[in-house]
Amino acid sequence: MDSFIKNLPKVELHLHIEGTLEPELMFELAKRNNIDIPFDSPDQVRQAYQFHNLQSFLDIYYQGANVLIHEQDFYDLTWAYLLKCQQDNVIHTEIFFDPQTHTERGIEFETVIAGITRALKQADQELGISSQLIMCFLRHLDEESAFTTLSKALPYKKHIIGVGLDSSEVGHPPEKFQRVFQEALNHGFLSVAHAGEEGSAQNIRDAIEMLGVTRIDHGVRCSEDPELVAELVAHRMPLTVCPLSNTKLKVFETMQQHNIIELLRKGVCVTINSDDPAYFGGYMNDNFLAVAHAHEITKQELAQFSINAIEASFISPHAKEDMITQVRHYLANH
Repeated sequence: MDSFIKNLPKVELHLHIEGTLEPELMFELAKRNNIDIPFDSPDQVRQAYQFHNLQSFLDIYYQGANVLIHEQDFYDLTWAYLLKCQQDNVIHTEIFFDPQTHTERGIEFETVIAGITRALKQADQELGISSQLIMCFLRHLDEESAFTTLSKALPYKKHIIGVGLDSSEVGHPPEKFQRVFQEALNHGFLSVAHAGEEGSAQNIRDAIEMLGVTRIDHGVRCSEDPELVAELVAHRMPLTVCPLSNTKLKVFETMQQHNIIELLRKGVCVTINSDDPAYFGGYMNDNFLAVAHAHEITKQELAQFSINAIEASFISPHAKEDMITQVRHYLANH
């Protein structure tokens, strides 16, 4: 089964590029940019990656992002992730980036997006990995900051397929960003939002109704509301679930307790993703393997995670058809 997973074509829909900053690269960039960080070695950084909730993770996540200063830094960060995609047979990825994490530090929006998109273009040409870029608003900041960020994004709209909502869910409900999401939709952006990770199932409903989202990031708390689960099934509303992240942040105590297989078997369009893999212990293969080792699961069900992700992606119908054929061909031959 492990071999089947490692070679299964995959699509990732929930990945924060800042969350792929491995300790070794963090140290390299800190040295290159003369940035002081409160660690003496990459191993010491890894030892600090023990989180008891979302906020304890975010505190160190934003600290790590301080080493990202120049266009080359964002290129190096993104390219390192794309090489992981190649290693894990990820054929398409839809990447989140958090411009406010950088513009709040005085980094220009253009610097961030130029570095990321240069790496994405190179991966398409050299690695055969396609991609889309989604700009997230930080929900712990105010609505005005989100509107300012949306305004800064407009000149680069050709590079950005949609907007998202991340950071601290508790205390920052979807309604806080209803107006800025409506403005983004008016400009032709697609929308997604983190909901139902640490927050309640009601946040999932509100994100769908208030923010007009095309898919829900996380969404695992939907199980608290059976009617909501039935609606997710009926409308094929995708959930971009991140198994290792959920256990690392204690959304579930163990992978055996995770509800992803239960949701899959109920017909929810659930997908497997890595979220912030440098911090949570693994990229796509690691997440698939963790789920497979904790649950009785068939090859057909594992392939369904990929098919669900292709269906939920923001690529053309023709490209979806080609990718689904690729997955089904792989399944038929294994």
